[in-house]
Amino acid sequence: MSGSGTRPQTGMVLPTRTTEEVRADRAEVAVLPVGSFEQHGAFLPLVTDTVIACTVAAEIAAAYPVLQLPPVTVSCSHEHAAWPGTVSISAATLYAVVRDIADSLRRSGIRGLILVNGHGGNYVLRNVVQESAGTDFRMALFPGSADWEAARTRAGVRTPANSDMHAGELETSILLHAHPELVRPGHETSDWISDDRKHLLTLGMSAYTESGVVGRPSRASADKGKELLAGLVDCFAEYLSLVGAEKEAG
Repeated sequence: MSGSGTRPQTGMVLPTRTTEEVRADRAEVAVLPVGSFEQHGAFLPLVTDTVIACTVAAEIAAAYPVLQLPPVTVSCSHEHAAWPGTVSISAATLYAVVRDIADSLRRSGIRGLILVNGHGGNYVLRNVVQESAGTDFRMALFPGSADWEAARTRAGVRTPANSDMHAGELETSILLHAHPELVRPGHETSDWISDDRKHLLTLGMSAYTESGVVGRPSRASADKGKELLAGLVDCFAEYLSLVGAEKEAG
């Protein structure tokens, strides 16, 4: 038994399709969830970003003809290093892992790859996608800021995006909807606002928050989480067409 008793540790449902099922599906585009393993205050698990990326990817795979991949679970979380449990890899390592996955997919007949990013600190993913432009294997990074904004508006998320940076209304809402067993008590009283984070990359999160939270998780709800996911699924259609898929959404 783990130190958390019987509480599930991830809440993730990994893809379980067989080779024959993948061959029958004839998916031309793969989706790769990229999360992180970093502090999310006292009420969300270290694996929050990975759970969210996997949840978004699973919703996409249920609606569109894509190959859902298992997640990259550790990424670039150096700004959270002041809190125990946070684990990071270098940007160069994340870059190499994603490039290797893309090369493997290309050799297997997949035409494109969409990275479903759950952690804002994975800046290097933009460069991986950027370098695919003009090649025979297109890539995209999802969700973009406009996609999140559309989903936030649809869901009635009240906290502005800049204020809702980490373990706030948005992330807590998605987990309350999709994996409520992972939300510990305390989000109702854990609001922390720190809008001026000019030197975040130099100083880290600990310079701007004592708890690790930046946002208003007290405003979170399962209903908002449901609508956030629905909004992202709607936004995904544009990305699928960009990377060259010819099939329509299911």
